[in-house]
Amino acid sequence: METMADDASPPYWTLLSVLFSTQPLTPTLAMTLHQAAYDLYRRGDSVGQVAGDLISGKVHNLRKDVHLGGITGPAFEAEIDTERGSGVVRFLLTRQGLEMMEAKPPSSRSKPPMLN
Repeated sequence: METMADDASPPYWTLLSVLFSTQPLTPTLAMTLHQAAYDLYRRGDSVGQVAGDLISGKVHNLRKDVHLGGITGPAFEAEIDTERGSGVVRFLLTRQGLEMMEAKPPSSRSKPPMLN
């Protein structure tokens, strides 16, 4: 599930806060993890796959809220494989980011249709 931020998307640092990462995260990787975690959060699922050209692995919904200073939100852990190797990322979806995503119409959150 490789995603790219469109021009209307908020910056990834508004959407998620990385608590720990053994791999450097590019904006594209951060947005891909955000989308996988947001989908898990919306569905209430525990584990989801993340896959694309630059990443593969699993995202786990830890089913608890984390408070880091003034930032709070649901916690996630990803076990990923990238072109730089395997790693673990622990992060949270920010409440501000969740509110922004829920305020968007559903059609702007989904992938655009493929054109022939």
